[in-house]
Amino acid sequence: MLLLLLLLLLLLLLLLLLLLLLLLLLLLLLQLLLLLLLLLLLLLLLLLLLLLLLLLILLLLMLLLLLLLQLLLLLLQLLILLLLLLLLLLLLLLLQLLLLLLLLLLLLLLLLLLLMLLLLPILMLLMLLMLLLLLLQQLLLLQQLLLLLLLLLLLMLLLLMLLLLLLLLLLQLLLQLQQLLILLLLLLLLLLLLLLMLLLMLLLLL
Repeated sequence: MLLLLLLLLLLLLLLLLLLLLLLLLLLLLLQLLLLLLLLLLLLLLLLLLLLLLLLLILLLLMLLLLLLLQLLLLLLQLLILLLLLLLLLLLLLLLQLLLLLLLLLLLLLLLLLLLMLLLLPILMLLMLLMLLLLLLQQLLLLQQLLLLLLLLLLLMLLLLMLLLLLLLLLLQLLLQLQQLLILLLLLLLLLLLLLLMLLLMLLLLL
């Protein structure tokens, strides 16, 4: 009887040891799963950072294009000013000819009429060019919008860096098994924040 009792006790001890080993294995598996989840989150954040950098590069290219357009507009303005100066010089020469040739008034009047008829289309073309320049200057307001978008993207980058710091803190906290539930809740909240930020970015880009 004593032997049987001892055997039963030994069996019970073995069972208890097995249960403890199983519990330890389960805890280790849970830790590994949590570490894998955190690694996946870090990868997602890195991808988001890369996307934001690409958007920044595109916006910088757009700004360069707008600057080139501004330079072209300035060149067009200079050309129009030169044409106007040439026209003024021509008019001055015509006036000098009128003062010198007082005896030929009738012929000069006819010449002036002809010259005015020739100059009117040129002046009309110049006026149209000035209107086009004004319209292009209104398009330069797009540059300010692109600058605002750049500022917003920089803010988003700062927020993502803060999220990375929070994730590193969470990795340290994962070593304590009592705070697993709190960490999971924090991760869910961070995911929700990321989704909201992405939605805001999409709305701003639209």
